[in-house]
Amino acid sequence: MSKRPADEPLEQTTASPFSKRARVEEVVDEDAPAPKPTKQTNGHSHGVAEAAAQEKDALEEAEGNQEEEEEEEDEDDRPAVSGPTRQKAPAEGYSDLYLDTINRGVLDFDFEKLCSVTLSNINVYACLICGTYYQGRGPKSQAYFHALDIGHHVFINMHTKQVYVLPDGYEVKHKSLEDIKFVVDPKYSKQDVTKLDKVRLHAWDLQGKKYTPGYVGMNNIKANDYFNVVCHALAHVPPLRNYFMLEDLHDRPQLVQRFGTLLRKIWNPRSFKAHVSPHELLQEISQRSSKKFSLTEQSDPADFLSWFLNNLHTGLGGSRSKPRSSIIQKIFQGQLRVESQSITARADAQDRLRFEDAAIQSAITPFMMLTLDLPAAPLFQDDRNENIIPQVSLTNILAKYDGIRAQERLNTRLRYRLLHPLPPYLLMHVKRFSPNKFLQTQRNPTIVTFSPRSLDMSPYVEPNPSLHSPSEPIIYDLVANITHEGVRVRDDSVEGEAEKKVWRVQLLDRGREENSNADSDRWVEMQDLWVGRVEAELLSTKEAYVMVWERRRSGVAPSKK
Repeated sequence: MSKRPADEPLEQTTASPFSKRARVEEVVDEDAPAPKPTKQTNGHSHGVAEAAAQEKDALEEAEGNQEEEEEEEDEDDRPAVSGPTRQKAPAEGYSDLYLDTINRGVLDFDFEKLCSVTLSNINVYACLICGTYYQGRGPKSQAYFHALDIGHHVFINMHTKQVYVLPDGYEVKHKSLEDIKFVVDPKYSKQDVTKLDKVRLHAWDLQGKKYTPGYVGMNNIKANDYFNVVCHALAHVPPLRNYFMLEDLHDRPQLVQRFGTLLRKIWNPRSFKAHVSPHELLQEISQRSSKKFSLTEQSDPADFLSWFLNNLHTGLGGSRSKPRSSIIQKIFQGQLRVESQSITARADAQDRLRFEDAAIQSAITPFMMLTLDLPAAPLFQDDRNENIIPQVSLTNILAKYDGIRAQERLNTRLRYRLLHPLPPYLLMHVKRFSPNKFLQTQRNPTIVTFSPRSLDMSPYVEPNPSLHSPSEPIIYDLVANITHEGVRVRDDSVEGEAEKKVWRVQLLDRGREENSNADSDRWVEMQDLWVGRVEAELLSTKEAYVMVWERRRSGVAPSKK
């Protein structure tokens, strides 16, 4: 069937809308001048212009609707709550807001500065209300969440000592916070340090307990009593103490920085508590020594002192080959002459040992600590069936360094002699422990008798008239004495009993009371947190292990007891 013909020709119908391509081109070129009308063979130019105008209006309306939809989508993507606005300063009249919530009684800045959540040591803040460490203070930091959840608002930066209020974020500058900043990291002037050995200061902690700065207890976290006695002994060597309290050590290794901080806290006259904790320094020592010295296992104080001084020497820029290149070696290092001779046995001497006249070899060796050997302890008991505690004088065991008495070591005979100049401070180690054939440590309980005043070292020094007159004595006075005590404790092993080592330190308090011109030197004995007095006559009744002697300046008389 044929299609029905159209009423009008297709050319004479109303013009249809332009194609999509034409519409886009028309929209892009809408700023161009309008084209001039052209002659149309069909006479419908007006219809074309009207259709183009309608198409333009439709496109503009579509673009407007698209923009409105995009704005609605952006509004949907925005968070329901906008980010907090951080204050740069407190509102007028509210500079002391939240400061009344600070609890100084719970603040303890002796422990390692690690975030309690992330265990990071970077950008750590301490809450001044509960004393807990947190990292950062931004809107997503642990300290910020702590302020929102718990309601604690005052925090101090452990590095810059700046105090902030969170979550507001502004810094607080108030005079009432100066005592907290001083306890975090005490700073002293030169005048303050020079008074430490002249005037005996007394202070009180927050609980009203009286204490003497420099003679405060030290926490024994588990088995770090060996560390406590060594630190107290070094803290009372004035040149070493003054150096670490006054010098700027921020560019030094952490071992040096933390030791300086501990010394400043030991001598702090404004402390919140009458004791200190060495936790922060012990963590650094444990890591640096590959856990050879830690807070969980007891070690030998002499071994630790030797390791500690050598690492402080290198940490302060000292050289391993150049002597006296740091404050450590300038204080403790000396020189001695070592003469050695070989020991041989001849077969024609009827199995008797004979010392041949061999050439003596001599060498000069630096030392940081003098080792003193004790005579062998007796094997028998007295008539009352009690153990005999032998005694020996300090001058007798010092004869090892007179250059005359010889000692045998394997197949070598050795002689020692000290050389001028002697160091300002002498460290002496009384060797009490030695391994026996059963691979166990054996203790020698021999008591070393001495006087804490006027030890003459000239008989043990090789004469050198260019440096020192042979007739002039070289006098040393005792300033610190580390003692050992063996305590029997019950053991579940086969032996039934074991011996526990207890370390104490005896320190010279050379200051005088305030408003008094008379010298009143006294001795203080310390064991961890316990601090007490001890008479000078009773010092040698304990098992001396490490002694620190100070060289007396010429023309200075000893103080009276």
